[in-house]
Amino acid sequence: MLTRDTRPDLIGPDLSDFSKIDFTNGAIAAVSGGSDSTALLLLLKNHLDRTAPATRLLAVTIDHDLRPGSAAEARAVAILCAERGIAHRTLRWSGPKPSSGLPAAAREARYRLLAQAAQSEGIDLILTGHTADDQAETVLMRHARDEGRGPAEMAGRGVAGMAPATLYDWRTWIVRPLLGMRREALRDILQSQYVTWAEDPTNVDAHFERPRIRANLAGEGGERRFAELIAQAGQAGVEREELGQRAAMLIREFATMPANGLIRLDPAFATSGDAPAAIYAMRILLATIGGVSFPPDEARSEALFRRLRAGPLCATLSRTVVDARRAGIFLRREARGLPLAAPASGDVFWDGRRRITLGDRSGALLIAPLGQAAAAKRAVAEDGTPPSLARAALAAEPALWRGAECLGSAGESGVPTTVGVSPVVAPFARFLPSFDLAPAAAVAGLIGAPPLPALPFRGHSAG
Repeated sequence: MLTRDTRPDLIGPDLSDFSKIDFTNGAIAAVSGGSDSTALLLLLKNHLDRTAPATRLLAVTIDHDLRPGSAAEARAVAILCAERGIAHRTLRWSGPKPSSGLPAAAREARYRLLAQAAQSEGIDLILTGHTADDQAETVLMRHARDEGRGPAEMAGRGVAGMAPATLYDWRTWIVRPLLGMRREALRDILQSQYVTWAEDPTNVDAHFERPRIRANLAGEGGERRFAELIAQAGQAGVEREELGQRAAMLIREFATMPANGLIRLDPAFATSGDAPAAIYAMRILLATIGGVSFPPDEARSEALFRRLRAGPLCATLSRTVVDARRAGIFLRREARGLPLAAPASGDVFWDGRRRITLGDRSGALLIAPLGQAAAAKRAVAEDGTPPSLARAALAAEPALWRGAECLGSAGESGVPTTVGVSPVVAPFARFLPSFDLAPAAAVAGLIGAPPLPALPFRGHSAG
């Protein structure tokens, strides 16, 4: 059971530094009841009491409903919060659970519920209790998964670990202020206040990957390996940020959008002299045009880039047609696998490429690809772009239909003003690590996606 020590404050201000975080709009603390998140809560409460006592603080516990004791653990967190004068809410992940990929599904559900809680409170900041131990485990897991990948991928992205901040759903920041602290130090803090914590049995269940990695680090030579992994993550994070900044420069210099759904890269993009950054920029653009959640495979992307440097080609990767000709390198969504017609109502994340807000609730309208026939009447190309490419790109864009009649896309005269269509930077639409802010911002500016919200750190801006 979680208990409270009634002695004077024992948490010193130097044990953890929250001073760089902007708490202007309040904060959500994700608290499971384990040692890390419980320590996060107490450290955060101590900091806010000393520096900004009027700040809104809400502790949120996600009951994943995966173990018999999870509800009791959530109640224990609620008791601790009541004793400390902290608002608390428990949210339950209800419904059927997947038979495979359970950790990933639980993670997605956890962040979705935390973000919903934040939005309902008008708060855009979530804090989690991830520690240096979690960081080392994450890097080691990525080492295992990334075996066989190229050195550029491993150095630039694969082993950077968790970012200090991650933008969720393009609007809510997830911040990890304890990445520089060890789990044992946090437990010492709790013990000094006679606060106990819940132990999740899945943390030692060898059926799951992370417990196996954790056991590996606890063995002989574990501390040396831990130090190596943390140093590696720090260096890889710096390299990943630098790679992203160079990729962003190439996107701003060489990429344009001559027609809706069509990106043009100047032919000089392929011979810019910075192949790693150009390949990374291309991978982000391919995923964005194709509406896929992850950039395409590094090796296949490198092979495609080599072909681009060799001359004209037409190829497909990540649902994106790459058409390289004398006029430029053109990227557009391929015609295969587009969404079927569906009733147009509510908010829709369409084809991984567009967020569509639909005010019509009657069910009389459908949303479906524009199609070649309708695109032929609407396509407009700029800068000497071949009209056939503009038509092909526009044909894959979403449109509103009433039966067989095409009303058009958002902004056209026959389309209700309550319809809004917003492009998304597909590989970063759900999770955008702060390492990748620069290329994400560059692509957002290119395709007309909403600008990034400012980083939740004092003195910083987005991308």
